[in-house]
Amino acid sequence: MLDFLKEFARNEILWSAILSWVLAQVVKTFIHLFATKKFVPERLIGSGGMPSCHSAAMCGLTTAIVINRGIGSPELAIAAVLSVVVMYDAMSVRRETGLQSAFLNEMIEKQIQDGDIPEAQRKFREFIGHTPFQVLVGGLLGIAFALFYCLVVIR
Repeated sequence: MLDFLKEFARNEILWSAILSWVLAQVVKTFIHLFATKKFVPERLIGSGGMPSCHSAAMCGLTTAIVINRGIGSPELAIAAVLSVVVMYDAMSVRRETGLQSAFLNEMIEKQIQDGDIPEAQRKFREFIGHTPFQVLVGGLLGIAFALFYCLVVIR
């Protein structure tokens, strides 16, 4: 069991992805704080917003694989394809879902104001997907962090 934990703790590819995600979540929380002047703890764990944490994690993972396994590795092929799928999904399906949620929330708010439905009506989450710019910034953050972590901190 001890060997397992030691090996897990030394997995810089895994930690590059996890720590890229955490960094992006913290950055996202501060950006939201400065933009709205409100601290929203949900931003520390929630999806959507600037930068894309999914993109940061996937690009951190992919970059760490390039550094540790090489450009021709099968691990890179898997990570690169999954990265593209995750980032495309964030900009398309998940983003569209967030836009639809915002529209539905406006409709619900109007119905509440008109007295057609009770105040307690559930609202839909709007922070779900990302703009292409949020995905780009998240990806660049993940790449930069993985380079720093793998080449400076670990080496």
